[in-house]
Amino acid sequence: MASLLERNKKLKPAKKTREDYAEDALYREVWEEVNNEKTQAFIKKHYRYILAGALAIMIVATAIVIGVRTHRAHKIAIAENYEIAVQKLDPNMLASVSENASGATSDLALFQAYLLDNDIEKLEKLANDGYSKDFRDLARLHIVAIRGDDMTAKDVEEYLDSLDTKRSPYYYTSRLVVAQKYLSEGDKSSANKWLDVIINDDEAPAMISANAQALR
Repeated sequence: MASLLERNKKLKPAKKTREDYAEDALYREVWEEVNNEKTQAFIKKHYRYILAGALAIMIVATAIVIGVRTHRAHKIAIAENYEIAVQKLDPNMLASVSENASGATSDLALFQAYLLDNDIEKLEKLANDGYSKDFRDLARLHIVAIRGDDMTAKDVEEYLDSLDTKRSPYYYTSRLVVAQKYLSEGDKSSANKWLDVIINDDEAPAMISANAQALR
């Protein structure tokens, strides 16, 4: 014998009458009117803030679009100017490109400008303010090559201290330069400390290792 619950499950829901549908429609209409009134009241009370917010969003979106276009145009102009400067071998134009560019492009343009006019001030600027550590290190090596005679071995060691890491591609070269400077001062003991590090390092380039062994 089926339980009362099971019998209730088999009962079909009563069909809505015309009056029921009319009542539902009236309820929805009243609900929509109430919501519309609330929305209008909210907008009327806060329309200044809503307008200001919409205007702010529009300004920010416009600024972003303009900024992206300007940045892209700037990059294209720099690339074109760099190409022209290289073709003309114009150090002043390359220096100008460096000032207006950033990153490796700026560093490369400034280094190339130095190679063309041998202006050590460009090297000093690159050594101190270059974007890339590799270019800063390269500039310091060139400065030591130019001004090394006016520097003590200790000065050279301190000046090339930032290169004393294997993260620098000039790590072994800088160690050899420091050792050579100590040797030029007759301080073979200090020189050998730098040379031994190169000689005992299996990762040292063959040519630099050979030079170190010859100096040892």
